[in-house]
Amino acid sequence: MRTLRKKHVISRALLTLVALIILLPVVLTALYSFFSPEEIKAFMETRGNYDASVWMEIKLAPRVFSLSQYYNILIEDVSVLRLLCNSAMYTVAILLGQALVIPAMAYALSRFKFRGRDAIFFIVIMLMLLPFQVTMVPNVLTLRAMGLLNTAWAVILPTCFAPFYIFLVRQFMVGLPRELLEAAEVDGAGTFRCFIHVALPVCRPILGAAVALSFADCWNLVEQPLTYLAGQTQLMPLSVMFNQLTENPSGVEFAGAALYILPALLIYLYFQKDILSGIQLTELK
Repeated sequence: MRTLRKKHVISRALLTLVALIILLPVVLTALYSFFSPEEIKAFMETRGNYDASVWMEIKLAPRVFSLSQYYNILIEDVSVLRLLCNSAMYTVAILLGQALVIPAMAYALSRFKFRGRDAIFFIVIMLMLLPFQVTMVPNVLTLRAMGLLNTAWAVILPTCFAPFYIFLVRQFMVGLPRELLEAAEVDGAGTFRCFIHVALPVCRPILGAAVALSFADCWNLVEQPLTYLAGQTQLMPLSVMFNQLTENPSGVEFAGAALYILPALLIYLYFQKDILSGIQLTELK
């Protein structure tokens, strides 16, 4: 008993240490966002000018607590805010598109038997396994033929049909009790009502997990905008342009990073239980 208790304490201590190490960049980013732009600019200019044999200096407190970085981003120079709005626009549009496509397609692949169902599911699995570099050229050719290349729709439309989330939700729906759906049909519910009022509420854990994971994918888009929006800097999301903003230190990098991290952090905290329960239930099935 004592041995198990000691092992439990040691494992907890190790996990806590790992968690602190992982959270350290996030904590420092939030802390540095309250430094004055002048102090951060001087600190950023020291990058690459330190001895590799010694630890890099970590500032734990600002000389003067300041909200100047946030004021600069939100009021004075709105270039970063515009890029942040682009990220939000792509994320919201893609999630709405996925909400219309993915649950319905997953329900059809799991509930109905029709000719070609297995072939469609096989194609979904193949698309899920293929990297973006393989499908990039066909996507570019298709979008160019449709006249959508170098527009926001070039990023939004292909991402709405995310094969991984179709597969994830479909695997969960396969395990839904048929008695539940049959009971709804006996009560007079049609296919659409069974889908909306029975299947979707039961699938809330996996849908929440899919939303949270897909939000992270959409919020961090890099390859798609670089490929489909060549030269259209006004349409680029912050995930693409942030490195360019930090090439010449302006003193607002950490406030921009903090604003960029905050939505993803809030989404994860809100859907945390759904992520854990949804993925666990999928594995059990």
